Amino acid sequence: MKNYRGKYLLICTRIGLGSIFIAASVLKIVHPAEFAQIIHNYQILPDSMVNLTAIILPWLEALLGVLILFGIWLPGAAVVSNLLLLAFFSALMFNLARGLNIHCGCFTTSVTGTPQTAWYIVRDSFFLLLGLGLLTQVFRKGPRSTIRI
Repeated sequence: MKNYRGKYLLICTRIGLGSIFIAASVLKIVHPAEFAQIIHNYQILPDSMVNLTAIILPWLEALLGVLILFGIWLPGAAVVSNLLLLAFFSALMFNLARGLNIHCGCFTTSVTGTPQTAWYIVRDSFFLLLGLGLLTQVFRKGPRSTIRI
């Protein structure tokens, strides 16, 4: 019975995190110019890297979402997705520490309304926990054991 719970938990975690990455990528792929403006507002990357990042990052998110959702190359996808989640969380915290209240650009390219940085941090903390849960599940018994699911 314990083995089935572990597989069920892994599948649920994959569905959740994979869906998050896919949902986060859609509007950014459709509206790269608006996403580039959001990246620029973070004031972290040099201007020469903003457009390239706005084009590549959403496709990377979509690819990771598909890989996680379908369990393809799961060990690598789990590591890369956690690195991205950590980078996103760090960027939010960095801007909060600098006193910048900006739109995160996670699931929308719209910059209307008041940014909710505190909410973004709470939400991204949950995403990080989900990602760490996936990472733990994937590497607990070794990377090869998860590919059979």
